[in-house]
Amino acid sequence: MDILVYDAMLLTLNDEGWIEKGCIFLKDNQIVYIGKGEPPEKYLQSAKKVIKATDKLVMPGLINAHNHAAMSLLRGLADDLPLDKWLHEYIFPAERALVNEEFVYWGTMLAGWEMLLSGTTCFADGYFCEDGAVRACMDLGIRAVLAQGVIDFPAPGVPDPKENIAQAKLFLQKWQGCSELIIPAVFTHAPYTCSAETLKQAKELTKAYETFLFIHVAETNWEVEQIKKEHGLTPVAYLHSLGILDENTIIIHANWLTEEEIKIIKDTGVGVVHNPESNLKLASGLCPVPRLLSQDIPVALGTDGPASNNNLDMFQEMDTAAKIHKGIQLDPTVMPAKSVLKMATTIPAQMFKLNTGRLKEGTLADIIILDPKQPHLFPLYDPYSHLVYAVHGADVETVIINGKIVLEERRPISFDTEIIKRHVLKIAEQVKQKVKQKMPV
Repeated sequence: MDILVYDAMLLTLNDEGWIEKGCIFLKDNQIVYIGKGEPPEKYLQSAKKVIKATDKLVMPGLINAHNHAAMSLLRGLADDLPLDKWLHEYIFPAERALVNEEFVYWGTMLAGWEMLLSGTTCFADGYFCEDGAVRACMDLGIRAVLAQGVIDFPAPGVPDPKENIAQAKLFLQKWQGCSELIIPAVFTHAPYTCSAETLKQAKELTKAYETFLFIHVAETNWEVEQIKKEHGLTPVAYLHSLGILDENTIIIHANWLTEEEIKIIKDTGVGVVHNPESNLKLASGLCPVPRLLSQDIPVALGTDGPASNNNLDMFQEMDTAAKIHKGIQLDPTVMPAKSVLKMATTIPAQMFKLNTGRLKEGTLADIIILDPKQPHLFPLYDPYSHLVYAVHGADVETVIINGKIVLEERRPISFDTEIIKRHVLKIAEQVKQKVKQKMPV
């Protein structure tokens, strides 16, 4: 569908910043025209869909750079616990008992519904049974980097850990090139749950398929001490010694970094994903983002999974990311709004080699439209400030992904929310039954 949006404020995230009153024309899956003032007559005539967005704000869709989407079905199940206890006594046992492809499908459908309603047009996911996540994203119409989980323990879909790399390979073979919305990848859980051999094999696999390797790194001080005890190196230095760090390796959290590790990250071109709300809730630490950005290290924002956040609103994540570092450093000038906004748009787009994250002719048509006439957004002096410090996910009205409208006036177009609700409530009853059986979940 050829779509024309006009009479709107356009936040391009290019050099021109924003256009007070402009128009944007989408043909097939790309932006083919963006300009000031009234739309050219030829676009008015050829558009199959015309959206008059008077006093509304049009911007690139947000990119959630780290998620475990299917864990929306475990949201609120085990809160206010330290990470090791949360994982080993609650989450891992729950996953072993409950997670299968259908669980992942419906959990991702629920998470995707939430993400679309809050303006996320692309997310990076790491979990088990990711075939279900692929199916869900195709049904949702959302762009995604979906990484099959690898861990050296019995896991959902891979009861024998010796088969973890083989299963990841099958996932890549099955889904690479299946859809222009989907990039299949590999997610190795952490350096303390995957052996050196597993990590190296996973990296070789992603090299062979020219895709991304994701890994949780230096999330807690406990992890740092454990890796130092076992390998005599800090986590990033240990991964570097294995030869798995490069621009297609994405490290998640990176809360406890030394100066030596920051240098390694810069030298190898590794991408970093900051998850401030999850880190705060689990009290696991906080990534030194201002220090990384000062070294021109790409840092993107992610929510982490909805069982440890507990929402997927990237606008809220931006607000937290901006404020927490100002408070810690006692410096209101660090993490300016425009820089934080890029951590949820242009930076992850570059990290994942996506032609998105900006409003520019030739880029993919992943855009969102917000209504800034709400009392908490009026008047509007600086759109960067509003988007980071004042906007809520609920202010998003319309979402367009790959040139297709998937949310219009907050109504999902491509899926039935009542069906999602029914299946989620059915799975929730299974979770409750496990709790009644005194299973540690």
